[in-house]
Amino acid sequence: MLIGLPPILGPELLFTLRAMGHGDEIALVDGNYPAQEHARRLVRADGHSLFALLDAILRVLPLDEGAPAILRAGFENDPARRGAIHDRIDALCAQRAPGVAVMPLPGTQLYPRIRAAHTIVATGETELFANVILRKGVVRPAPAR
Repeated sequence: MLIGLPPILGPELLFTLRAMGHGDEIALVDGNYPAQEHARRLVRADGHSLFALLDAILRVLPLDEGAPAILRAGFENDPARRGAIHDRIDALCAQRAPGVAVMPLPGTQLYPRIRAAHTIVATGETELFANVILRKGVVRPAPAR
């Protein structure tokens, strides 16, 4: 255990978040997503909900300022449609990353992007279309004193 880090962020996930560079993307996918087949790198987080992981990651991951930094699925892969799961995702992102828009993507754009992600995190989320991509930003140097 470490001070100040959510305990749900285990060693493998912390290593991944630290190893990612500016512009790299991490995909958090629901339990139905074929993560093993699609991942370049896979972190298993079975038994953990998408929300617990998303909340913890958004506490430590800087988001990109120059490109859409939070992308998600739409209901039945239609970005114009949303379910209760998407309302919850959007609300959590608004709380943890105020001012950062959440962009829904059609399945034809979302799934290739998940496959190209730096890492896929396979959650135990049982809700359908509960897939989120986060694009890493930079940590700026502290001002000189």
